[in-house]
Amino acid sequence: MRPGNGAASGSEVSCSLIETTRLSDPTFLAATNSAPTPRELARALRAGTCPADHAFDRFLPHELLRVVSGQYWTPLVVAARAAAWFADLDVRTVVDIGSGAGKFCVAAALSGRCHFTGLEHRSRLVDASRTLSQLFGVDDQVRFVEGTLGQSAIPLADAYYLYNPFGENLFASLDHLDEDVELGEERYDRDIAAVEDLLRRAHVGTCVLTYNGFGGQIPSTYRELRVEYELPSVLRLWQKTNKARSPDRA
Repeated sequence: MRPGNGAASGSEVSCSLIETTRLSDPTFLAATNSAPTPRELARALRAGTCPADHAFDRFLPHELLRVVSGQYWTPLVVAARAAAWFADLDVRTVVDIGSGAGKFCVAAALSGRCHFTGLEHRSRLVDASRTLSQLFGVDDQVRFVEGTLGQSAIPLADAYYLYNPFGENLFASLDHLDEDVELGEERYDRDIAAVEDLLRRAHVGTCVLTYNGFGGQIPSTYRELRVEYELPSVLRLWQKTNKARSPDRA
């Protein structure tokens, strides 16, 4: 942990990137010709241990979602760290903007006690997310809704999570997940503006967690509480305060 602005490092979770437990060691799986079940994975996450991502990704309901997991979906170690930070701040409700296949919401729900709402604009990913949450037994703690920023109301929450959700708009067409939704620079600008407006209007105390940024600016009314560099990408946590600060930070 390397907290920003002198903040405390927060709850530690045993989710080292080099951890080699029964549920994260591929040599164990090969030797026993077995793999952890959803129940075993859920038990490990609830106990503060991170299984390997590939063990979890096996249960994403479509092969394509498993193949692109490393590029599009939040790693388990990040979801567990997020859950610990939320617990420290007594965050109870979280909205994942651009929730994709639902991996962050499901894993973070298993790692903590928050209730999560995933907002996703691809209907097939909403369906896949609901299947995943039912499989891991957190459908009473997690819900997924289909919606597009600017057209659908973003649910109110104690915290918002953003894993660079708009970056796909800037990819070449061959790198898109599919062409089922509008993508492009115009959409990118609209979505970033919508999130910046949401954050400006949010009530005091609202938290924002970004993983690999989101492309826009965190308003100056937010104070950075924590930052974690020792992950595949940078994880940052802000909270809205009464006092305006300048300049804005990306």
